[in-house]
Amino acid sequence: MDLGKVFGALADSSRRRVVAELAADPGDRERACGSFDLPVKKAARTHHFRVLREAGLIVQRDHGNGSAVSLPRQDIERHLPGLLALLTEELESGGEPEQDGAR
Repeated sequence: MDLGKVFGALADSSRRRVVAELAADPGDRERACGSFDLPVKKAARTHHFRVLREAGLIVQRDHGNGSAVSLPRQDIERHLPGLLALLTEELESGGEPEQDGAR
């Protein structure tokens, strides 16, 4: 895992929220990309998932006309212990970061 890519990916509040929501699920279930309430257009959504995927923060599986993502929890915990707990805490505390504008 490239630390610069990880921190760059998490610098955006929409991407941070995706990872936090996945991390908050104790069952580590796969979620449809469209199930995340992101305040961006479809092209920006696609960009956000690509950045997260390239940083190693999500695994994306394409199926038919959609995609689903999951969290490679063990890899993240091995390389960045405690990161998922911090993101989950931010999500649960309601301290949702200010939105970074739709790109």
